[in-house]
Amino acid sequence: MRNILPVYKKVHITVARAQGKYIWDISGRKYLDFISGISVNVLGHRPSAVVKAVREQLGKYMHVSNLYTDMNQEKYADLLIKKTFPGKVFFSNSGTEANELAIKFVRKAGEGRNKFRIISFSGSFHGRSMSTLSATGQKKFHEGFRPLLTGFDFAKFNDISSVEKLISPRTAAVLVEPVQGEGGIYPAERTFLRDLKKLCVKHKLFLIFDEIQTGFGRTGSLFAFQKYGVSPHILTLAKAAGGGLPLGVTVLGEGLEKHFTYGSHGSTFGGNPLSVAAGLATLRSIDAKMLKRINALGNYFMASLSKLSSRFPVIRQIRGEGLMIGVEFKKPIAGGAVAYSFKKGILVNACKENILRFLPSYVIDRSDIDLVVSELAGFLDEKPDGVGK
Repeated sequence: MRNILPVYKKVHITVARAQGKYIWDISGRKYLDFISGISVNVLGHRPSAVVKAVREQLGKYMHVSNLYTDMNQEKYADLLIKKTFPGKVFFSNSGTEANELAIKFVRKAGEGRNKFRIISFSGSFHGRSMSTLSATGQKKFHEGFRPLLTGFDFAKFNDISSVEKLISPRTAAVLVEPVQGEGGIYPAERTFLRDLKKLCVKHKLFLIFDEIQTGFGRTGSLFAFQKYGVSPHILTLAKAAGGGLPLGVTVLGEGLEKHFTYGSHGSTFGGNPLSVAAGLATLRSIDAKMLKRINALGNYFMASLSKLSSRFPVIRQIRGEGLMIGVEFKKPIAGGAVAYSFKKGILVNACKENILRFLPSYVIDRSDIDLVVSELAGFLDEKPDGVGK
């Protein structure tokens, strides 16, 4: 680690291999993975369909440039449009890049009319580039990088009146996560997203849904906007989009491509053949039966965690959709819960000092949930006052 930039708070595990819902370290110890690469490995580690697709592609070519046609890109885009809404697809490498394109698009579309401002939300997270960082509504990510880019206004999440107050002649779009992930697993209220769409239509604003963490079945529908019954004008995707390999995707609604011409945007590695092959295999694997299972497991997980609330008053709230679940504590003990779980062979994550986050793969079963909940109870039992050491 001496030559790696120290920007990650590393968990003390050196990975030797991974398969299904488990990771093994170099000593041979097995860990139950309930974070799945931060919502990347939704089908588990090394799923056979994805491995087969990558191996087949590896036997053909690895990179040829986006100047040439890759048939898997065409197939992926066709299937994605079929499963979302009519429009055009752009492949990049990450969620940050997917959101970067959405922001660039808004500015390009508003060029000449001085419409460029984007309304985002407090508690949001949209990426680490300067534009996506500027669109992020959490000050802790801004430290050391000011001055940020101008053109972003921040409303209160789930408060439609706060959005209305920010709309001006310069406003061009609204950027929102259906479920705030890094912000602490805060689902949008259904009426809020519906009212947000009505507001955007009324004022002729682009509605952008950042589904980088919620996409590809995570919330129990293929995409969260479908669960909410609200279709955006622009959809950004990543994480699970590449089936474990780097891939970002931006879907521009029908007719919006008119604002982009040759040279307006590009990416050397965006839509890399290996990533697209893996992503296509993943998208094909998430069917109605799997979505039904995700919902059932999510409901069971939520119910199991809810039973802990009466036993442990330190639990403030349990939130989530599908298999995207957060446990908020009244005290900053989430890090202690992560460390305790690690000792028990379970990998979980704290997105804030007082919020524990669960993003397991879709191959877990009820017994895995029982184990995780039992160990969380064990951690809280060891700390009668609810304070981790």
